[in-house]
This record gives sequence, C-alpha cells and structure tokens, in this order.
Amino acid sequence: MVKHIDPDMTLLKMPSLKAVKSFVAAAKYQSFTRAAEALCVTQAAISRQIRELEAYLGVDLFKRVGRAVELTEAGSIFFDAAQLSFVNISQAAERIRTNNAGKRTLTLCCSPAFSALWLAAKLPGFFTKNADIDLNLVTTQNFLSMEPGVTPDIFITKMARIQDGYRSYPLFHDVIYPVCTPRYKEEHPELSSLEGLRDGVLLNLSPYGRSQVAEHVDWGVWLAYHDVDIEKRPHDSPHVFNANDYNLVISMVLTHQGVALGWNHLVENLIENGTLIRPIEEEVVLHESQHYLTFREDRINDDACCRLRDWILAQFS
Repeated sequence: MVKHIDPDMTLLKMPSLKAVKSFVAAAKYQSFTRAAEALCVTQAAISRQIRELEAYLGVDLFKRVGRAVELTEAGSIFFDAAQLSFVNISQAAERIRTNNAGKRTLTLCCSPAFSALWLAAKLPGFFTKNADIDLNLVTTQNFLSMEPGVTPDIFITKMARIQDGYRSYPLFHDVIYPVCTPRYKEEHPELSSLEGLRDGVLLNLSPYGRSQVAEHVDWGVWLAYHDVDIEKRPHDSPHVFNANDYNLVISMVLTHQGVALGWNHLVENLIENGTLIRPIEEEVVLHESQHYLTFREDRINDDACCRLRDWILAQFS
C-alpha cells in the first residue's frame, strides 16, 4: 500500500521564486529598469512579477520616489530575508559547481593584518602545489560573530575555542619588537636607545574594535615591560599616531613616517628582505598566549582541507 505524503505547507505557501528574484533585484538597484537590465529581462516583466508578489503578500513592497523606488517597511523586512536566502543558495550552488568541475573551494578566516602581511606572500607557493584548490578568504576581527551562512573550514585566531565542532592546533607565541625603515633609522640615530624610541614619532596600534584578539600590547605596555615610562616623554616630543588598523600602521612605517611595534609573524618577511629593520634588539615575548589554527572536525577526511591545514602548520613548524 502506497503511503501518501501530507501537503508540505511550508513549500506550498512559498511565493514564486521568480517573483522574489525580481523583487530582490529591484530592491538592490532601487529601480525597475536597472533590475530588468541586471536580470536580462524587460521592465514590464519586472513590474508584473512584483505586482504578483505584492498581491500574494497583501502589502506594497515599494514606494516610488521620482524615477527611483524605495522599500516600504514590509519591503525591507522581506528583502533582508530574501537576499540572505539567495546568497546562501548561490554560494551552495557555486560550491557544487566548482566541486563538479574538479576544483575544491575552501573557506579560510583570519584577521586583515594576517591576510595582507603573512598570507598574501605565502599563497603562491600553496597554489603551485595545490592547483585543484580554490580559496575563499574571509577577514574579520569579530571571529565570534560570523555572518549568517559563513562557516569557515579553517580559522587563524588568538582564541583556542571559537565554536563547537572545531579542533584547535597551537601555532606560535607573539614576539613583539620595534620596526622602522633603514632610511628612518639613519635619519634618527637616537632610536638606538629605549628612551630615544619613547621620545620619537610613535605609530601605535590602538585597541578600539580589537577586543577579541585577547591581550593588547601598545607602546605604553611594551615600554613598561622594559621599565620605561611613556608618560615621561618630553612635552615637546613629536606626535603619537594611533590607529586600530595594523595594515595602515605598517604602511606608514614603510613610508618612513615613524616607528611601530612589529608582530614577528607579520613583519618577519619585511625584516628578512631588508625592507624593515629593528632599531634596537629589545623585544617582548608573550609566552602565556598563543595563536591557533582552528579546523572543522567534520573535514577530517577531506583531503583538500587537510592539505591546507597541514600547509599552514608546516609554515610555523
């Protein structure tokens, strides 16, 4: 005897996906004409689909403002849900398509500074040996609050535990020391002493927006490790520049604008090729903290994901 399936009310109550696609395009471009161009259909087709969707929902989704359109309150609510759903569907479809094409797409999540100052220089070597892998990079400082639908295969963070379903591997401790360009050091010989550093132009990484990177070391903290009080800078000392963007701080160092604290894993390549130097040998090593590679446990049998994991681990072995 054949068992009959009860009607699936969730699917039956769904509006036409074609109409929803037209709505999302119109909302995104704030124009029926531009939506039609983006979807390669006529403006009349867009208007008809949206009228049908509004009739189905029983509310107006747009209000006209001159030649443009704006979302109503109901339209905004529906757009937020519809756009996210289409993004998730599109990403899933793309992953399936690339896998079927012989490529495996992996998602790696790390900080903007790690991606720009460490990863970018290393990736050519990885891709040379792993031509079958495509990489989707997500950069953030807010690792505990990922966007919906984003589930990285690997994190590089300072947190041993991010969420359930991941296993962490320790990578390295922070080693922090001053850096500047050879030209800047030549122009400022006083940088050879801790007091000379304290009294010069300091480019400082501020903690704003960076609370999730655990402990924070700025110039005041670093100098205090060496028994030097930053508050004793003379009143006529040059400026201290503060920014919470480490890429900006390093960019300013590279253009001879001052001295910054260098995190070894981020500036090591620049030191090795002579672009930057250490004006003094003093450093701070934070033995009590670690950076970690955090790996999705359900990827343990995924060859491509394991190759990316093992490659990163090997860079710090």
